[in-house]
Amino acid sequence: MTTITATAHAGTKDAFLRFAMRLDAVLTGVIGIAGLALAPRIAELSGTTPTTEYALSAFFVAYGIAVYALSRMTHVRTPGRLVVAGNVVFTVAAVAVVLASVWPLTTMGVVLTLGSGVYTLVMADLQYLGLRRLR
Repeated sequence: MTTITATAHAGTKDAFLRFAMRLDAVLTGVIGIAGLALAPRIAELSGTTPTTEYALSAFFVAYGIAVYALSRMTHVRTPGRLVVAGNVVFTVAAVAVVLASVWPLTTMGVVLTLGSGVYTLVMADLQYLGLRRLR
């Protein structure tokens, strides 16, 4: 006889939050891996240094791994809040980097930096919607 067991999280109220966190984790990790492979070229296009690109890409990979691990926890309300807060902070930081001219960014650098801020804001919004469904 075959027994089918479902995970404890399937079909629960936290499914959308888990999905949004995992989507963020995977996309951020993939962007980080691509960034590690292309750091010198990205630096040339954006006006930063290869060292900056390597460090940021490594952070993206680590962040992706951490968020994926958090999405697998039994209770995801608190980790979800932390991830939303982190995404909002990153969005504000991206805008601040452009406004404060931290690096001599090219037009492409400004577009990439603000684009990353838009991405994190969209992820924060999806995760916030997942948190609201927990209520």
